[in-house]
This record gives sequence, C-alpha cells and structure tokens, in this order.
Amino acid sequence: MKHVSELKSFREESAKVTWVNVDGHGDQETFSQMGEIFGLHALALEDVMNLHQRPKFEDYGETDFVVLRMPLMTPHLDLEQVSMFVGDGFLITIQERPGDCFEALRDRIRKNKGQVRRRGSAYLAYSVLDAIVETFYPVIEHYGDQLEELETRVLANATENVVPEIHAIRHDLRALRRAVAPTREVLSSMARVEASDPQDNTHIFLRDCHDHTVQLLEALDTNRELASSLMELHLSNVSMRMNEVMKVLTIIATIFIPLGFLAGLYGMNFEVDVSPWNMPELRWRYGYPFALGVMGLTAIGLVFFFRSKGWLGKGS
Repeated sequence: MKHVSELKSFREESAKVTWVNVDGHGDQETFSQMGEIFGLHALALEDVMNLHQRPKFEDYGETDFVVLRMPLMTPHLDLEQVSMFVGDGFLITIQERPGDCFEALRDRIRKNKGQVRRRGSAYLAYSVLDAIVETFYPVIEHYGDQLEELETRVLANATENVVPEIHAIRHDLRALRRAVAPTREVLSSMARVEASDPQDNTHIFLRDCHDHTVQLLEALDTNRELASSLMELHLSNVSMRMNEVMKVLTIIATIFIPLGFLAGLYGMNFEVDVSPWNMPELRWRYGYPFALGVMGLTAIGLVFFFRSKGWLGKGS
C-alpha cells in the first residue's frame, strides 16, 4: 500500500474484516489520518507514539485499544511493543519494527483454515493475542534450559564464578514477568467486555488465552525461584570453599605458634656463665637436635589432636 488514504476503500467494505499491520512509529501524520479513517481516539494514538507503555486494555466505546509486549531473542531478550485497535470490521496492529509472530496466522487466513475468516474482528484480535502469548513459551523454556545448565556447572565446579550469568537471567525473568502479569489483566478485562455480547462467544477463547498467561506466570516464578536457589547454592559453595581454606590456614598457624615459641625461647642466648639456669642446652652436645625434636613432637601431637577432634580429616 502506497498511501494511508487507500484504507478508505477497505473501511467502506463493511461486510469484510480488515486487518491493517503497521511497522514503525515514526510518522505522526500517518497515524492521524488512520485515526480519522477508523475513528481512533487521540489519546490512544498518543500512547502508540510513546513506546515503553505498560500492557493495558482501554475501551473507547466503538473501538478497543490494547497494548502488549512481544518477546524477541536477538540474541538478547527484547520486548517489542505491539499496539492494537479493535473495532467493528477492522483490526489495526502497530509494531516497533518489521518481523513478528503472526506468519502462521496469516497463513491460516490465506488458506481459509479454522474459524478466523468466518468470524469477526474480535476473534481476529483474539488470534493475534494468542499468537503473542504463545511466543513467551519458547523464550521461558530457553531460560529454563540455561538454568539447568548452570545448575550442572555449579554442582560440578564449586569455584566457577556464575554470578554474572545468574544475575542476567534473573534480570530477564523479571522483565518477562512485568510483561506477562499485565497481559493477564488485559485478557481478563477483554473477556469481561466480550461476555456482554450474547451473539459472540469470543470471551471463551479469551479465557483460554488468559489461562495460558497463568501458566506462563507459574513457569516464570519457578524459574525465578530456581535462579535464586542457584545463586544461594553458588554463594554457599564459595563460603564452604573459603571455610575449608581458612580451616587449613588456621591449623597451620596453630601448629606453628608453639614452634615459634620454642624457637624464640631457645634463641634468647642468655649467658650460661652467669647462671647454670641460663640455657644449659647451649653447651650441650645434643642441644640443637633436642630442640628440633621437641618442635617435631609438638607439631605431631597437635596434628593428632586436631584429627581426633575431627578438625583435620575424619575423627576417631
């Protein structure tokens, strides 16, 4: 389509449902013309132009306005804003950039599969919402696989630093939950509005999509708990490793404390001619081996004492 004015012909064909998909948010004049053609509210169009909106649903009378987040792995997590206008005989979807998860839906429409071509714009909107919700499943499974791999690495190598990886996963899981939790509220609100129409049962499908978001939230909470547990496990391993190192160093220092005392005692070199009590071993033939022997026996005795207490290896 070369110009937005060409949409008038589609709008006038009231017997059909028109789906308009727009890539990009940069042309305010285009959105103003679309608003005039389809009767879109100015506040809703302003929300379309302002990115990073929280997922929400607003009823503007003849037109419903929906904002959702669509997850993309590029390769890092990216939550693209998708805005939707649902009215009598038309659906308008507006994305940040080209590329989406609607190709399977488009294929069903082209090949006339399922109910989408036989139902109204509300059912088409549900199909788009369901396609967006379904894209969360492989993303969450991807993070679940990453956490399982990290768990194996943490258990296999207690010294490996996995804190940055765990922190990055926890950050992405929080972002996903901030996108999924409001989506549940959106679907619940839409189901209540659609339930007021006795001639349409789209609310039944919306409730099913709502159940999917509940499952996604449960999976997200499970992965977040696993990430927190992995962080605690890693920190516990680091603490245990540090405790083992400190225990060995403490034992070595404790053994050398009495040895240092003995070495200092025999290193004072008091003059033996002044008093027979002043270091008599200085003139003894076996004084030096005697001092070394006392040190060795002291060290061996301390090692056996530590081992009997279970501080060094297995106790008795």
